[in-house]
Amino acid sequence: MNPSIDRRRLLTGMLGGATALGLAACGAPALTLPERAATGTAQRGATLRIARPAASAAETLDPASSLSAYEYLGALYNRVVRLDRDGDTVPDLATDWSSNADATVWDFQLRAGIRFHDGRPLTSRDVRYTFRHILDPDVASPQAGALDLIDDIVAVDETTVRFALSTPNAEFPSLLTAYQCYVIPEDSADEIGHTGIGTGPFILEHYTPAGAGAVRVNEDYFDGRAALDRIEFSSIQDTSARVNALLARQVDLLSQTNLDNPTARVVANSAGTTVARVANAQWYTIPMLATSEEFADPQMRQAMKLAYDPNAILSTALQGTGTPGWDNPVPPELKAWLDTEREYDPEKARGILRSIGREDFSTRIYTSAYEPNFTAIATAYASQVREAGIDLRITNVAADSYYTQVWMSEPLMVSYWFTGRPVDQLLNQIFRTGSSYNESAWSNEQFDQLLDAARADTNDATRRQKYQDAQQLIIDDGADMTPVFGDRLVGLSENVVNYDEYGFEMDYLSLGLKEA
Repeated sequence: MNPSIDRRRLLTGMLGGATALGLAACGAPALTLPERAATGTAQRGATLRIARPAASAAETLDPASSLSAYEYLGALYNRVVRLDRDGDTVPDLATDWSSNADATVWDFQLRAGIRFHDGRPLTSRDVRYTFRHILDPDVASPQAGALDLIDDIVAVDETTVRFALSTPNAEFPSLLTAYQCYVIPEDSADEIGHTGIGTGPFILEHYTPAGAGAVRVNEDYFDGRAALDRIEFSSIQDTSARVNALLARQVDLLSQTNLDNPTARVVANSAGTTVARVANAQWYTIPMLATSEEFADPQMRQAMKLAYDPNAILSTALQGTGTPGWDNPVPPELKAWLDTEREYDPEKARGILRSIGREDFSTRIYTSAYEPNFTAIATAYASQVREAGIDLRITNVAADSYYTQVWMSEPLMVSYWFTGRPVDQLLNQIFRTGSSYNESAWSNEQFDQLLDAARADTNDATRRQKYQDAQQLIIDDGADMTPVFGDRLVGLSENVVNYDEYGFEMDYLSLGLKEA
């Protein structure tokens, strides 16, 4: 390791040829990467070094309000239940759960004998406290809106907690899988943001908001000891600097860093480093602001969709590392996914524009370096819709103002979300009328009614059909385009084994370094 290396200059120099290759997307050879990280037996006693973006000084380990400390949260805490890769709700701190006939009352049975890192036993009172904390308006938790149907929480006995809901919800357990729902000890709100006391596989050693930190293994973790002894976290704001730290062997893994294709080529082809793919982890959107003059007309939105082929966006912008979205926001991994391809017909799009007096339509499409694939997606989309007579002027905005001045303000932009959300939360949180996360401001009464009907339906098959009908409405009428689900390309050392990631967290139990 050579700490005197200028990490920015190293990456810039190495990426010079690769960037030119990436910009000539159509002529570039396909990016060849391992399907997943190496597997093997991890050595005991190892310390893993993770580089993450530097957050603000207001960063907190309080799960209810944390917006960026994903790596710490997954190491320190557990939830009542969690989501698996199939979109199913599976046990975590709870082993069993059940509801009454109309899904308005839910009981969860907690594991016995679990203790927090400070020795306190986990009880139903801790769960009750956790969710009351999330729902506290002063906390302003992003998950509070999704959970505002909770009327009451009762600690029935030491290991049974009951949620009483204001309206039926057959998918209620899935709402408890969000990363804001990690369980904290009773009466810990004042200090949890810096103590990080949970029940998870690692215990906090030290932590500095926007700075360095470390966790050590929890020898008594209920689900078995993790392979690693220790994890060190460093905060490096600039993506190029993070990548250079990896190339210089100063860190072992890059977190919250989705590599663009040129950078992934450099990392994959450098000695000692590689790239792992997390399939369909990035959900890319092109929201059309439904309250704007440009896109209030559903026919205009239909023309914008008909005018482009998601396969072409995937091929040119992401070089095939992902899945075409066809304007359906639900990823293929979820069981409720609607398997359909909408029509692609630029001539039909041109006809619609002519019929509504929008022939030769022109506007800006906003993008930013905030996420490495935004500009490539905007460029590929603008190129596609030109055949229908749509002229989009690509406008770059500074990363630090993109989500404060452009998002939900400008008529057309590129955006993204992480996948890993349960279908009910995804559709309600991002597409329901009036939701604070509804980035296109789309409103459809039939869609809202479908979501209510799905929540009240306790039959799995018919409830799934209602969610699929809701997806079809988004495809037909919605103001959010989903061109692609992109694979997240994660840079890591070749010594890292058993790396796995889903949604907002890593599998910390098996993650480790190769035996020497």
